[in-house]
Amino acid sequence: MEYIYAALLLHKAGKPIKEESVKAVLTAAGIAVDDARIKALVAALDGVNIEEAISKAAAAPVAVAVAPAAAAGASAAAAPAVAAPAPEDKKEEEESGMAGLGALFG
Repeated sequence: MEYIYAALLLHKAGKPIKEESVKAVLTAAGIAVDDARIKALVAALDGVNIEEAISKAAAAPVAVAVAPAAAAGASAAAAPAVAAPAPEDKKEEEESGMAGLGALFG
């Protein structure tokens, strides 16, 4: 992830994203550099409009967050209501849990 951050930092600063630049940023941050990963990153970013990618990524989480909520609403409507455990059951569970803890300490 730090390799991507280095590329984004260079982009934000208006510098070209080259292997030497990414390596310099990572080295300055005290990160052990893997030349193969830098080469792969630079090759993957070649021809990519970073501003466009950032704007698409910023919009994507909103769409993803809505989908689970909709799915939860649909499954809640389809599934029968589940009764909450009675307060007595919860008290019994707590007591048995305390007894188990007591056995640990003698």
